[in-house]
Amino acid sequence: MDHPFVILPEEQAPAGIQHCVCCELSKQRNRVVWGEGNPQAPLMMILDNPGAREDREGNPFLCGTRETFQLGMREAGIDMSSVYVTYLLKCRPLRAYNKPEARAACFPHLQLQLLQKQPSVLFGFGNVVAQALFPQKENASVKELRGSWHDFQGLPIGFTYHPLAVRRRPNLLKFFVGDLKALKEKWKERSTSS
Repeated sequence: MDHPFVILPEEQAPAGIQHCVCCELSKQRNRVVWGEGNPQAPLMMILDNPGAREDREGNPFLCGTRETFQLGMREAGIDMSSVYVTYLLKCRPLRAYNKPEARAACFPHLQLQLLQKQPSVLFGFGNVVAQALFPQKENASVKELRGSWHDFQGLPIGFTYHPLAVRRRPNLLKFFVGDLKALKEKWKERSTSS
């Protein structure tokens, strides 16, 4: 395993969504990033927004979020082919924007993905995802939600720290990997019971 990191294939956004103009991000984005990885995967991972996919010269590029994410997956023993990664926001923000408005505009896209893909288990990364998926919980945070399973529209969902938080604070790595190992166990449990 010389180069353990992979650039996951990007899934094309559905035709009607490729040119979405529901929020101001449409004026600053390069393109809509629907998701990446295996579209039929049993595990759907939810991050806040897409990171850089190309360097300045336009070559494929693995940003820090993806690198740390894949490191955690490898340490937890989860094969990348079992994973589909998607985002609350389907565009990479390039400058400041109205966050609540953009999340509200993008939420139906996530709903559509859940309906189409029917994953077995969901997993959220970071406080932004926790707050967006559980707006009824006051100040929902990873610290509060991690370590147990929650229900999101009939699917089990777990949470862990955002890969960038783990990158900035390496002491979080053991928790990050532990949470991903719990995800693997939950998936195994659901596979055997269905």
